[in-house]
Amino acid sequence: MTDKYATTDNGAPVPSVEHSLTVGPDGPILLQDHYLIEQMANFNRERIPERQPHAKGGGAFGHFEVTSDVSQYTRAAVFQPGTRTEMVARFSTVAGERGSPDTWRDPRGFALKFYTSEGNFDLVGNNTPVFFIRDPMKFQNFIRSQKRLQSSNLRDHHMQWDFWTLVPESAHQVAWLMGDRGIPKTWRHMNGYSSHTYSWLNAAGEMFWVKYHFKTDQGIEFLTQESGDELAGSDGDAHQRDLYESIENGDFPSWTLQVQIMPFEDAKTYRFNPFDLTKVWPHSDYPLHEVGRMTLDHNVTDYHAEIEQAAFEPNNVVPGTGLSPDKMLLARGFSYSDAHRHRLGVNYKQIPVNTPKVDVRSYSKDGAMRIRNVTDPVYAPNSMGGPQADPLRAAEVHWASDGDMVRTAYSLRSKDDDWGQAGTLVREVLDDAARDRLAHNVIGHVSKGVREPVLSRVFEYWRAIDADLGKKIEEGVRANLNGNGG
Repeated sequence: MTDKYATTDNGAPVPSVEHSLTVGPDGPILLQDHYLIEQMANFNRERIPERQPHAKGGGAFGHFEVTSDVSQYTRAAVFQPGTRTEMVARFSTVAGERGSPDTWRDPRGFALKFYTSEGNFDLVGNNTPVFFIRDPMKFQNFIRSQKRLQSSNLRDHHMQWDFWTLVPESAHQVAWLMGDRGIPKTWRHMNGYSSHTYSWLNAAGEMFWVKYHFKTDQGIEFLTQESGDELAGSDGDAHQRDLYESIENGDFPSWTLQVQIMPFEDAKTYRFNPFDLTKVWPHSDYPLHEVGRMTLDHNVTDYHAEIEQAAFEPNNVVPGTGLSPDKMLLARGFSYSDAHRHRLGVNYKQIPVNTPKVDVRSYSKDGAMRIRNVTDPVYAPNSMGGPQADPLRAAEVHWASDGDMVRTAYSLRSKDDDWGQAGTLVREVLDDAARDRLAHNVIGHVSKGVREPVLSRVFEYWRAIDADLGKKIEEGVRANLNGNGG
């Protein structure tokens, strides 16, 4: 026991600051985890009115057209052959504020809203296939570690590496972030990934696990650290400007949607936990299947109304699609919509950019800024002809789970560890030139303010990913520090 124990906001000791309450190690998060809900709800209200995080961003309207037949895997209308669906996309940085430069080293948000014939379908992803953490209890603290010191209001590399080195599961994403793709040349030249595992349901009631990959048709291009720094000073809105001007000039960017599909039963025994957000599914096991193409061809008219007020949330699913046991995804199902209710108001789905293009027959009523009239009856069940639930039409995705209520990490699979996939990325995906740039980026980043004892942990962290790379990074950082009198 410790005298300096963490408490809830009402002063009671908290049971864990790392793990949410789930049904067994791999089961769903429980609503009675009041500390998790308190943390997420408070986090969503830390800043007004900008997003927290992903404050800086831009986007455009376009359409998605299905080019291949995946109907054997999903009944979702948006993915049926030949279907064309209007949509809006928003790209963003994560840690920066609304006025921050576009070319800081940071993951990029890749948020999509499809106005389908069955309601709005949202995909909220990044330009990386993995993430830093796998449990939502850590999310709020992770974001705070990447933002600004409370005292000086300055961003701080020491704080960032302090968190990363204490959370080894971050290694895979950090290796991505510090490599070439940490600063895309433009939004048009980056991929988008669901990162999370989602679910599909076909017309026969069969269920599949899926990962979404939006591959840029413009090709992957990136900026060096030096080029990114220079552009941050000369044109902080470079990515926003590029997207807007490209569309204005008729150069419409596009992305090809491909999915990895895992049979339902495979997930029970796959060598990596398929719901762990820090892991990828090797393409040799689950190859990519083409679905269609997303094209952005229409700039916004009113940035505030159509982009700043655009609200994306992973719980906007449509029949034939669903979530998964991914703990981060399940928590985001609450957190994102709660953030919108705080930032935009409870009736945020009546803002035109968020309004479905189908009839809405909801029992929600009243609240600030409601513009859609409500008619009686305003309750259910009723005998006055009000709308009724149709479970078959809804096609909700269900899976079974049981176990004790526990606060623990995911159950380990045969190949699960924090360093293996990060090491594979470094040794087998990157070439020599990319590895050199990765080392250069890390050395430069760590040399700017990271101190002991965190500094030694940084070297241990990279040696655990790859011994040669770790040695190179340590030698480079120590040379910089000695040269600066450190």
